[in-house]
Amino acid sequence: MLRPRVIVCLDVKDGRVVKGTRFRNLRDVGDPVELARRYEEEGADEIVYLDVSASKEDRGTLLDVVRRTAETLFIPLTVGGGVRSAEDIGPLLRAGADKISVNSAAVRDPGLLTVGAERFGSQCVVASIDAAAEEGGWRCYTHGGSQRTELDAVAWAKECVERGAGEILLTSIDQDGARSGYRLDLTRAVSDAVSVPVIASGGAGRPEHLRDAFTEGRASAALVAGILHDGLTTVGALKHDLTGWGVKVRPASQREAA
Repeated sequence: MLRPRVIVCLDVKDGRVVKGTRFRNLRDVGDPVELARRYEEEGADEIVYLDVSASKEDRGTLLDVVRRTAETLFIPLTVGGGVRSAEDIGPLLRAGADKISVNSAAVRDPGLLTVGAERFGSQCVVASIDAAAEEGGWRCYTHGGSQRTELDAVAWAKECVERGAGEILLTSIDQDGARSGYRLDLTRAVSDAVSVPVIASGGAGRPEHLRDAFTEGRASAALVAGILHDGLTTVGALKHDLTGWGVKVRPASQREAA
């Protein structure tokens, strides 16, 4: 059984890392390659790049970022944003990505998940789900949280797995950037409904939020961004606290492992 993972998310816009609140008010926080390398050194288990550029017609900038990152990174790299078809997956994998995350395109054409899994393997296909609380459940949104769908998040997660997704990246729009904790009821509902790993995203503000995502939310991994970018903590410090609470994460460094 996989150990709980601490994953660092880098939202990339026009070749730079940005961060906002509830998908809005983006601000520049640094160079993606430098930040990815730093977070790996701190003990991150994986890095996620999400292309949040308003225009996704030109993939050259992100491909270059992925290529330069893969040359120095030794942990898995997931890339998402702007993937419109199975033909977009291959170039990203060849540039050095280990997994590809899809949201809007999968909602528009669920067969993309199946084709992607058949061509590249389920382990490469991550279904990204952005959900907001609505009418006693959770509604899926696409296009960076701007377009509402009729899809129920739990039902859609199950369908994504049935169609070939090997992992679910689950973001609470309500909690994104709020730093008040992950949406545990949403995370738990999806984790209980699917047989693949679920990554909790949106809301990390303190170490106990990650602990709760693993214990109460039953997530396989927790995504962290803003509190690291702002220097409020480090991956190593988060893992130290998690270990103290009995959450069996990987050591933050080889030195700690020894």
